Amino acid sequence: MFPGADDRHEHSFVIRSVGLVSWHRVDKPWKVRRHVGDTNKGEIMFFRVLTHRPLLATITVTAVAAQAAYAASDVSDAVIAEQRAALAAATKDAGFGPQAPRDLGTVTGENQRIFATAPAHTEMNLCNIHFHEGAEHKGGNFTTYAGNGDGKGYGTGFLYDGELTDAELAPLDAPIGDLAHGGLEPGDTIEIHFVHSSAKVTPGPTLGSCISEAIGNPQLRVETVVAVLVNDDAAADFTEMATISTDAGLAQVPNLPTDLGDPIVYAGSTTGPSFNEKGSPFQVTWSVRPDVVKLDIASVDAWFKDNVFDENAAHGVRNLVMNPALLSTIE
Repeated sequence: MFPGADDRHEHSFVIRSVGLVSWHRVDKPWKVRRHVGDTNKGEIMFFRVLTHRPLLATITVTAVAAQAAYAASDVSDAVIAEQRAALAAATKDAGFGPQAPRDLGTVTGENQRIFATAPAHTEMNLCNIHFHEGAEHKGGNFTTYAGNGDGKGYGTGFLYDGELTDAELAPLDAPIGDLAHGGLEPGDTIEIHFVHSSAKVTPGPTLGSCISEAIGNPQLRVETVVAVLVNDDAAADFTEMATISTDAGLAQVPNLPTDLGDPIVYAGSTTGPSFNEKGSPFQVTWSVRPDVVKLDIASVDAWFKDNVFDENAAHGVRNLVMNPALLSTIE
C-alpha cells in the first residue's frame, strides 16, 4: 500500500516506443513486464502509474516518460541500502545462522553456523503452503529485478525472464486475492513455499503449524516452486499441485513438480520482509527449482477460496541477502 492510497488512482498502460496503445484500470503501480505481441509492432511493455485523479481521457506518453514515472513509484536505492546496513548491524557477532533468500548463482558464503541438512521432503510432514509475489530468490529463469518496490516487501523481488502471449496476459475482470495485501493478475511471478517439518504435525496456517509441543525445534525444509500466472485453463492447476495426501502417516504433496530442473539445495532461514532489518533465528533447508511453471490464475483464485492454511493473498518479499557473513556455501 502507498501513503494516501485512498485518494489516489492507479492505471495501467500498454506501451511501445511509439507511445500509448491501450490502458485499463488496475490496483498496483509497480509492475512492468514483457510479453509476445504482434512481432511487426515490436516489444510491448505493461506499465502502471499512480495519479491523484481518475484517467478521463486518452493520453499519449512516450516509453521514456513512462519508464521515468515507473521508476518514481519505487523507494530509492538509499532506503534499501539502509535496510541492508541495519540487517548487518543487527546480526554482526550475534551468532545468526545463514539467511535466505539469496542469489542462487552465488555459491560462496562465509557464515560459520552449521546445521544438518533436513531429510527429503518425502520423509517429512508438509506443514504449510504459502507464496510471495515476486520471487524472493534470484536464479534460473527468474533473474529480472522488479525494482525496489514500496520498501515493505511489495513490488520487489524477481520476475520470470521469459515472454508471454497476449492470450496468456488477457486481463481479468478484477485482480484475485485480498486487494489490501496486493491482488494478483496474469503475468505476475510468485514464489511458492511448500514447508515441511520433521515434527509430528498437521498442515495449517503459519510457521506455528510446523512446530509441536513435543518438538519446538524441528528440522524445516522448503520445497520451492517459482511460477508465472497466466490466463490459460490449459496451464498447470495450482489446486492439483497443492493437493495434500497422507503416505505412511506423513502429510505429503504428491503433485510437487519434478520437471523444473535440478533443485538448488542450501542452508538458510525463514524469509519475508519482517526480516529486512533483523536476522531470522530459524534454520531451514532450501530446495529451489530453477525453472518456472506457468500456472492458471483461475486455479490460484480457487485455492485462495478453499485451503487449510487461511491464505487469501500473496506475501511480501524479503530483500535479497547479499552479505557474505550471512550466507552459507552452496555445495
